[in-house]
Amino acid sequence: MDPPASSLPAAQHVGVGKLFSRRGRVQTAAHEVPFLAVWRRAAHAGVTAELEQRKAAGGPGRAGPRRLRRCRRAGPRRRAAPMATAGPRCRRRGAAMASLATAEPRAASRSPASGPSRCGSEKRTNAADAAQLKVLLFQDTQLRSVDLDHIIALLVDSDSKDFEKEQLKTLKKVVKHFENGFPLEDLAQISEILNLCAEKIFEQEAFIEPLCELIKLFGLPFQKRTSSDEVNYSIEASKSIAHLGFLMNLPRSQVKIQICKTIVSFFNMDLPGKLLSGYQPTSPNYKIQMAETGGIAEYLVYSLALVENQLTEKLWVLKALQHLSTSEISCGQMVKAQAASRLCLCLSDADPSGQLLFHSSDILWNLLEKASKEEVIYQLRSLECVHALKEAFVDLMCGYRHCDHQLRNDLLVIATLIAEYSAVPVIESGFAEILIVLATCTEVKLPNPLVKGFKLTYSYEDFEMKKLLFNIIGILSKDTSSAQLLTENHVIPALLYYVKKNPKPGFPGWSVAQYEELQLHAIAVLASVAPLLLDKYLSCQGNTLLLVFLEWCVSQDPFFGRGNSFHGTGGRGTKHAQLCYGIRVLRSVVALYNDAVTTNLCDQGAISQLLDILKYAADKFKEKESNVLLEIQTDVLFILSILCESDDNRKEFFSCEGISILIPFLKMDTRSFYCRLGYSYLLFSALDCLRSCVIGCYIAEDSFIEKQGIFLLMDLLALQEKNLSNLILGLLVEFSDNAQTILHMNIWRGKRGQTAAKVLIQLWRQEEMDLGVKRDQYGKIVDFKRPVITSFQKQQKVIPVPASCPSISVMEISESLRAKIYSIFCKLGFEYLPGLSAKDVVTLAIIQHFIDFKVGEVWSEISAEIKEEFRPVTADERALKLISEMSENTGKMVAALQTEALGKQHRKKIQEEKKTYQKIKATHTQKEMINKSWENFLARTSNYEELKKAKMLQGTLIEASRSKIKVPNGLDHPTDIPKLQLTVTPGRCVTVGSAPHQGEPLADTDHAPKKSSAGKKAFRSDQKR
Repeated sequence: MDPPASSLPAAQHVGVGKLFSRRGRVQTAAHEVPFLAVWRRAAHAGVTAELEQRKAAGGPGRAGPRRLRRCRRAGPRRRAAPMATAGPRCRRRGAAMASLATAEPRAASRSPASGPSRCGSEKRTNAADAAQLKVLLFQDTQLRSVDLDHIIALLVDSDSKDFEKEQLKTLKKVVKHFENGFPLEDLAQISEILNLCAEKIFEQEAFIEPLCELIKLFGLPFQKRTSSDEVNYSIEASKSIAHLGFLMNLPRSQVKIQICKTIVSFFNMDLPGKLLSGYQPTSPNYKIQMAETGGIAEYLVYSLALVENQLTEKLWVLKALQHLSTSEISCGQMVKAQAASRLCLCLSDADPSGQLLFHSSDILWNLLEKASKEEVIYQLRSLECVHALKEAFVDLMCGYRHCDHQLRNDLLVIATLIAEYSAVPVIESGFAEILIVLATCTEVKLPNPLVKGFKLTYSYEDFEMKKLLFNIIGILSKDTSSAQLLTENHVIPALLYYVKKNPKPGFPGWSVAQYEELQLHAIAVLASVAPLLLDKYLSCQGNTLLLVFLEWCVSQDPFFGRGNSFHGTGGRGTKHAQLCYGIRVLRSVVALYNDAVTTNLCDQGAISQLLDILKYAADKFKEKESNVLLEIQTDVLFILSILCESDDNRKEFFSCEGISILIPFLKMDTRSFYCRLGYSYLLFSALDCLRSCVIGCYIAEDSFIEKQGIFLLMDLLALQEKNLSNLILGLLVEFSDNAQTILHMNIWRGKRGQTAAKVLIQLWRQEEMDLGVKRDQYGKIVDFKRPVITSFQKQQKVIPVPASCPSISVMEISESLRAKIYSIFCKLGFEYLPGLSAKDVVTLAIIQHFIDFKVGEVWSEISAEIKEEFRPVTADERALKLISEMSENTGKMVAALQTEALGKQHRKKIQEEKKTYQKIKATHTQKEMINKSWENFLARTSNYEELKKAKMLQGTLIEASRSKIKVPNGLDHPTDIPKLQLTVTPGRCVTVGSAPHQGEPLADTDHAPKKSSAGKKAFRSDQKR
């Protein structure tokens, strides 16, 4: 039996104080005091007798009822801290416990264990005494830290009305204690307290205020002991914030508004003035991350249905959602809860302040930007949503306030985003008609009841609205169902209103920069609308207006473009932007290949004007490179290709000036081919223009060839660019009908003396390598039956096709380069081609029989298809076999030719090696003779006997060389020089060490022969003559 409370040592009183730990778990010890057991029993009426027995026994109190035990288990399990020496604060707690323990003898005197009972009524339950004991106990907690488990237990029991005041007082103490923020470890118990308060407000309105105060504290930063607490308690934190979303179901406006205010404070959180001891606030974005993890945005979207008729609460919910919509995660959660359709339906709700429309439109904009755009559009595709958006826009259209104009433009942005999807009923709802009429009313100036009361103020918001309306027209033009609507509302005349030279600065209305931006935007939209409304475009003289406008663009009329907008990029200080978009409109209508459009343009001299524009853009491009000028040149070449493609007269007219302008494009530097500016597009456009405007007209072809056009094409072909090679080979095939083309191809020489035939053979080998055609190391045929079959053809199964459908072998001809190379060789010839190696000859043999191999492939496919379905008759089978053998024999014959060519090359190499060996051998022989002569010379100079022998031999040879026939009466001149000791025959050449100037005598030296005085006089007399 435990001693009475009055006799407990001070340390044990301190331990009792520690039982109410701030971590929220009631610690049970072996020395638990009897009054704690009394409190547990007194908390539940009807068990007083059992409580008296426990007190008399002095044992530790048993756990309370099952409901109370559940509440205690809600807190996290933690080991109690060891009891330390009692400080001043602990001593005050011990004194308070001692004062409470003075009531123990009275209770103990009634205990059966202390002796016989004096009165039977003392054994009965006294609920009033139990309630009083609770009051005394919770008054003591004011001197200690808050025990959340005991507060939860206190809130669980609500039988007594007097006890309600104590619960409210305790909740106020909790609010006061956590006025600087909740610790992370207490969030689970705080959420339980919020639950209990939420249950009580249905019967007792007094709990609304403390509930709102507790919710308000969630707006402060959470408190953490260590940095790892943010991760360790992340689940508890996210659940506690998500719990606020559950509380939105409470039918109390104060609670809903306070929850929304708390969520808004997550995004503008200020640090508290005072922090809990040993704690520090969490990071600024921690609560936002926990709100995303908890999914509170989804709960708020669902709560919109609960505040449908409550404007104030709805505005706060929308404000909270507006802050949450800045996060991609929260936007995804909102879309999951069908937020787009719910918010769009709210746009037309009555709200004098206009806040509802502002918040809803901002949230929709964020959803379209940060969430799945397709999913949001899918939710907005209903007719009700589009109608609500239209009604909201119409209400704002005639507004006069600045905020009304801004909201109007925001709704236009949303309408622009959803109008890009044809599934959205923008036209069916009538919204599209309102937007089109509003876009064209200032240019057409026709009365329309749809825009009654609207007045353009030329403000910045109206300027933005005008651009948005033009953009919507461009989007609607992509849907053919809008053609009638665009025609009825005069869209083409409204856009052609801007196809004119810019007004002077004194023009009323828009500023010069604004008018330029609207002009460029309108012309850009015209390029999309004109092809859809071609008849209306022609009836409004669109081509004439454009040609006059383009003439102004290249004129010397002074104009300095601002280049401030997207459409004005690259046009600052010039009219290049206007020129570029005017050419775009022409390109869009010409690309329809409509005879009426092309005839109308050519009759007005469009070809000549376009050539002038092309020359102007090319000259400006040489001065300064830009994307705008590059695009202008590309588009003009494309337009000329279409205008001249099917008319020889136009081609002849083009050749007068166009070829001289076209030739420089083919001389483009190959290093700029891969430049980001887009030189490749320009080159392809030039080649396409060459095909359409030159080929087919003999005058134009001869003019192009005379200007060395074939040489330029061969230079480009020698680059061996696959995409470029295919196009150039096609041009050469078409040019090859002209006899001058083959002559120029034979004359052409590339780098290192390459010939046209060699370049074509190299392209053939590269193409076969890409197609996976099997060849051996020397380039010879491997498969005699199907020598030119590709790897793709081998992978295809036999599929019978109708006779009208081409087979795989036939389609391969049109897709690869080999057929074009074969066609060119048919014009060049297969013999007497200079500059070919043995490997080139081997490849040339395959090219020469390419058509035979292709015929064999087609017959092979026919045979396979026949055998796939049925067995041919004997005669047909014999014919198929014969054809197959002929194809195989052709392959063997070509292989024999290739072997012979390689053999000739081998023999030629051997002969060249022999010639080289003879040269080397002759060189060595000459060296040996020189060495032997040098040895003889050394012998004669070092040995006198050898010198005499050499002298005698020399004399003998001289005598032998003299003629044996003697001339009668002839003089015999001696040839020997007396006293000369030489054994080398003097040559005819004499080397002079120094030569005198012209007209001067030789130097007077010992070796120079001297002349007599008579000789000198004779020499002087000769000079005088």
